[in-house]
Amino acid sequence: MPKIKNPILTGFNPDPSICRAGEDYYIAVSTFEWFPGVGIYHSKDLKNWRLVSRPLNRLNQLNMIGNPDSGGIWAPALSYADGKFWLIYTDVKVTEGQWKDCYNYLVTCDTIDGEWSNPIYLNSSGFDPSLFHDEDGKKYLVNMYWDHRVGHHNFYGIVLQEYNVQEKRLVGPQKIIFKGTDIKLTEAPHIYKINGYYYLLTAEGGTKYEHQSTIARSKDLWGPYEVHPENPLISTFAYPRNPLQKAGHSSIVHTHTDEWFLVHLTGRPLPREGHALLDPRGFCPLGRETAIQRLEWKNDWPYVVGGNQPSIEIDGPNVEEVVWGPDYPEKDDFDSEELNLHFQTLRIPLGSDMSLTDNPGHLRLYGRESLTSKFTQAFVARRWQHFNFIAETKVAFQPETFQQAAGLVNYYNTQNWTTLQITWDEEKGRILEIMTCDNFSFDQPLKGKEIVVPEDVEYVYMRVNVQTNTYTYAYSFDGDNWVEIPLTFESYKLSDDYIQGGGFFTGAFVGMHCQDISGQRKAADFDYFIYKA
Repeated sequence: MPKIKNPILTGFNPDPSICRAGEDYYIAVSTFEWFPGVGIYHSKDLKNWRLVSRPLNRLNQLNMIGNPDSGGIWAPALSYADGKFWLIYTDVKVTEGQWKDCYNYLVTCDTIDGEWSNPIYLNSSGFDPSLFHDEDGKKYLVNMYWDHRVGHHNFYGIVLQEYNVQEKRLVGPQKIIFKGTDIKLTEAPHIYKINGYYYLLTAEGGTKYEHQSTIARSKDLWGPYEVHPENPLISTFAYPRNPLQKAGHSSIVHTHTDEWFLVHLTGRPLPREGHALLDPRGFCPLGRETAIQRLEWKNDWPYVVGGNQPSIEIDGPNVEEVVWGPDYPEKDDFDSEELNLHFQTLRIPLGSDMSLTDNPGHLRLYGRESLTSKFTQAFVARRWQHFNFIAETKVAFQPETFQQAAGLVNYYNTQNWTTLQITWDEEKGRILEIMTCDNFSFDQPLKGKEIVVPEDVEYVYMRVNVQTNTYTYAYSFDGDNWVEIPLTFESYKLSDDYIQGGGFFTGAFVGMHCQDISGQRKAADFDYFIYKA
């Protein structure tokens, strides 16, 4: 029986939906505006996980061009029934004002890492849809129901409707089966049939520090549902010193060894020193992650073992531990014709704006729009997964105007990022500069002190060193002699908890970007990318 240390999926892996297929376990997580959509992880022991699929990898499945920051894929729901996998997902198009305009779809696949089907449109009445497979073979969709009316609470309740597999559409009446508790913000529904009861698991309280999982049950699928006598099932709102904060948005799995586990969203704040007045619970630049807890049953109610707050370490299931090899190389030399699954782009696939074959052994990015664009950025990045790490790249770029730039980026969204980049200056020629965007306030802190790139230098080496609360940039012209730039940036500014306006749900990314707002599509060649924790 392995000991499992939380979180099990580190760095921006929120809204976990777990399912079992035989003796294999899979978790699907949200990806928001990052493409391809949805991340699916595989495990044999609930402890060791590897990224095996990004199922929404075609534009006819997911086109997020123009989607807002933190729009896109919210809370996918993964299930296994009838010999295949079913994936329900939301594409959120509007997040501001009174509306959450969204589209809910279904795709299927016989294998987790195969080619997933074209999407079947379901509805647009709200987000967080989930498919329930009843014992009689019928299937039902549940989702939260959005109320845009002025003076009404936006979260109207959980709606249920039957899904007809043959007709590929929702059929029959819709019914609000649960209005939630006084905590409100009732969302993320999952239904389970266990020992004659239908259990409705939801998230409430929002997805920040007030977050919780609420569970209710009924003998009738259509309700009414009674709430757990010791609700919430899990939360850290009452436990401000628990290192696993924001606990909520959960799903349940019954193992092949007849044990029960709960996977749930969590966030790990930075050390509080220096930030307590800004946010007393802290900031989570790694985003919302996934943790796991053991469940036990009393009087036909599930309880988290050890109490209704998350534990850092739990007893795993009664199985042999299965350790995978690394699913991401410490150094990626771009020798493959496909990007590693940990790399993603913003909103759409880059298509002709990216190539791994035009200059073999390099990732070539053809310059497109700025880091503030919600349309077509030539940007390839991966999540921050550790509080301390080094990311490094080597880039060849010959700009001819200040409208062209390429380099290393640390990014939260279009309004919050920093970049070390090669660009051009009328007097100095090719230069290295830093540009920052802090809640849409811009700065060039090296202005007047830009670093001139020697004419005989083809490649510039760039590095970021992240040390928990801060990070710094460095550069080299030969790969051996490094110069640290004397500027320190704060990690907390790349977190949900810092972003102005709230309502943002991703995490910090680091990656490679090429900008050419002149429209000439000037190319940058990245020779490798290192992520070393």
